Amino acid sequence: MKKRYDGIVFDLDGVICSTDEYHYLAWKSIADELHTPFDRTINNRLRGVSRQESLEIILERYDGPTLSAEDKIKLTDKKNRTYQTFLKQLTPDSLSDDVKKTLLVFRSKEIPMAIGSSSKNTKLILSQIGLNHFFDAVIDGNDITHSKPNPEVFLKAASAIHIRPSKCLVVEDADAGIEAAHAGGFKSAGISQASKNPLTTHPIKKISDLINIELE
Repeated sequence: MKKRYDGIVFDLDGVICSTDEYHYLAWKSIADELHTPFDRTINNRLRGVSRQESLEIILERYDGPTLSAEDKIKLTDKKNRTYQTFLKQLTPDSLSDDVKKTLLVFRSKEIPMAIGSSSKNTKLILSQIGLNHFFDAVIDGNDITHSKPNPEVFLKAASAIHIRPSKCLVVEDADAGIEAAHAGGFKSAGISQASKNPLTTHPIKKISDLINIELE
């Protein structure tokens, strides 16, 4: 078997593991505090975007007193503290067998792998699920200036594993991530919502589908 790509960059949340429910509950607590409508449809719009941008989406329906920049920082910090509390519930058992199998196959083939995530909690999540030393590089929200759909996080991740974008596959579950991959010159594998994005190179139903894509 020969490799189609020389390396793989994985988004974290929604791809390797899912903390979407924790995000939802944490943002819901902020929205309730602001007496602002918030539901799972709005929550889906927050996938792959930064904390500050997520708050701005929530505030589209806000009808209260004007919030200063400092007020907004306090709100996002509060959301993050609540979210981090939920993250403590993650364990290595939070990884699906499908994800474990796929990662081990790629490791056995010595395929360089990186994480490219906008989340500033990436290293905490990886530690909780037992993958803090598994990937060859981890680029997260602490390392970038621009969030997805800007390709910065993927470009830095590919550079960290010494793979040029055209030979690196990005795995994503969010439209913003697929758009970022396309903008950066990457091919992409889209799962969940991202599988329907017209910019997705390889729509997949489960992570192990990547094995057939990567190994021809």
